[in-house]
Amino acid sequence: MKVGIINVTGYAGMELARILHRHPEARLTTVTGRSLAGQKLGDAFPHLRSLDLTITPEIDGSVDVVFSALPHAASAEALGPLVKGGVKAVDISADFRLKSVTDFESWYKVKHPHPELIEEAVFGITELHKDKIAKTRLVANPGCFPMGAILGLAPVVKAGWVEPAVIVDSKTGISGAGRTSDAAYGFSELNDNSSAYGLGGHRHEPEMTQELSALAPRGEVSVTFVPHLVPMTRGILGTCYATLTGSHSQQEVVGLFREFYRDAPFVSIAGKSPSTKQTWGSNDCLIYPTVNERKKRLVVVTALDNLVKGAAGSGVQNMNVMMGLPETMGLEQLAIYP
Repeated sequence: MKVGIINVTGYAGMELARILHRHPEARLTTVTGRSLAGQKLGDAFPHLRSLDLTITPEIDGSVDVVFSALPHAASAEALGPLVKGGVKAVDISADFRLKSVTDFESWYKVKHPHPELIEEAVFGITELHKDKIAKTRLVANPGCFPMGAILGLAPVVKAGWVEPAVIVDSKTGISGAGRTSDAAYGFSELNDNSSAYGLGGHRHEPEMTQELSALAPRGEVSVTFVPHLVPMTRGILGTCYATLTGSHSQQEVVGLFREFYRDAPFVSIAGKSPSTKQTWGSNDCLIYPTVNERKKRLVVVTALDNLVKGAAGSGVQNMNVMMGLPETMGLEQLAIYP
């Protein structure tokens, strides 16, 4: 099948190209990037030199599947005509994640270019929505923070084992900010430093609320989310806190998680608290649930690579399911360590 990438010049777009190069059923035929249009992909990004492609301003030729790694609003604008023309699409941006147009426009401060496509878009956590993804023509890939938070809390929220108010604390590497020249993301500012941000409300919070609330047997889940920037390139370490509704032991909770993800090839229930280095370059999400029985408190630690399971890797996983291919195809690479 022929595949295209809109905006290959960002980190997620580059990672898509890297992963798709090894995919046995995908042939990357066109990549766009207006700022570098006309350049050979390998000249612009030498680590992609094996891909004999020229960066173009728009998708060049017909494709079966297209990925968009454009910023919000621009992504929906570019994808709308393609999806309506019969091309299957995976949107890496936020444009189709929120089911409420009002919520999207409130959080992102832009008018949605194609609100008529929101209802049919499927939120792309394959582990939760595989059947719907297999039938859709448009997948809204989750944000990197929601991927870990939702996977980390979904089993206990769906089972009704936790109170409907949760806290998510996430530490992220700098690549999550994209290829920015902002002074705040320079080496001198980030090295030996760490900071919280988004304290007034982060754009990924409504995704967590939407998806966890849809799983909860008793209605809406209230999410308090605080991200932190730490001096590393890749990775997200998430810590989720919830109060248990009953006397559930460590063994019971671990058993619930293992059963919930028994058919999920990229989710592993860890035997001890994981680290981000254990997922670097892989499509894995490591989850470690732990129970404080005296306080009836559940703490779930998750680790993933924000550019792979948090973006490009999960996008390819969704593409596989959309196209009727094995879910793991092209994604079996192990993490790079150390």
